[in-house]
Amino acid sequence: MLSITDHDTLGAYTEITSIPTEMQLICGIEISSQWRGQGIHIVGLNVDMENSELNDAILQQSQIRRQRAEKIAYRLGRLGFSNCLEGAATLATNQIGRPHFAQYLTDIGAVKSTNEAFKKYLGAGKLGDIKEHWPDIELSIKLIRQAGGIAVLAHPSKYKMTRSKLTSLISDFKDSKGQAIEVVSGLQIPSLTKDLAKLSLQFNLLASCGSDFHSLDKSWASLGKASQLPEICKPVWSQWS
Repeated sequence: MLSITDHDTLGAYTEITSIPTEMQLICGIEISSQWRGQGIHIVGLNVDMENSELNDAILQQSQIRRQRAEKIAYRLGRLGFSNCLEGAATLATNQIGRPHFAQYLTDIGAVKSTNEAFKKYLGAGKLGDIKEHWPDIELSIKLIRQAGGIAVLAHPSKYKMTRSKLTSLISDFKDSKGQAIEVVSGLQIPSLTKDLAKLSLQFNLLASCGSDFHSLDKSWASLGKASQLPEICKPVWSQWS
């Protein structure tokens, strides 16, 4: 089974003309959201591409992303980096995101790598980290469930929260009818996987795994590659197998 969960778009699925007979393709999306003022990603798996409420929300997310991209470009422009919006747009297939700005800054020699771009300008708390317009997690979960999908809290360890704040997030996610948590995200240390697996059991949530692939230069998030889920987890794909 494979799901493509691009940020705020189902566009990849319109480009697929055929899949191998031995593969089951699960329609998915990753919705940008917020919780207590912090950016949070909610993955929707097995959603109906034709659902009107979801498609209306995607259109609104696209508008938000465009506005955010304009703000990021404006802020980078004030630092002396010109044509950032145009440069990022040429690198984007569907939605313009921070990785496209990071690649553009790398291409023009402003930074040595996309990692440096995030550390200096685009990462959490930096000037390019704009999230105030995203919907709250409750609305994102509702949209996913209305479209027949399963709502998954994406890469919980990457939000850099204290333990108590993380458990509060997972509790609120569960109370908002979220159904699963991403236990594996790319290549991660076994102790982290074990800890997230325990949290999935503690909150009675299904478990998923993903590569968190964004670009080819990130070897720890290779395309389509992720470690196996621990046996104690109940896999999200058990709902469709």
